[in-house]
Amino acid sequence: MSLSMYSAFIPVAIHTLNNLAGLLAKGAAHCEARKIDPNAFLTARLYPDMFPLTRQVQIACDQAKGAVARLAGQEPPKHEDSEQSFDDLQAR
Repeated sequence: MSLSMYSAFIPVAIHTLNNLAGLLAKGAAHCEARKIDPNAFLTARLYPDMFPLTRQVQIACDQAKGAVARLAGQEPPKHEDSEQSFDDLQAR
């Protein structure tokens, strides 16, 4: 029995992106319930040399789409990286 690159990567990527979507939904709900400016979370860093949350989500999405495109022998699609809200990040 052989293991394909698809079956080794795609389920993990789907799981990761679904978890990320759940975290973003919880973050948006928390901001709304507590009347917190969403930018406080979207620009937050846990450590000074770390990217803010918005960029981290963009990178996670780029890794998934890049790997899938390369497995399919195609060029990965390009995004503008202009997301500024929880809704923008969810759409990405």
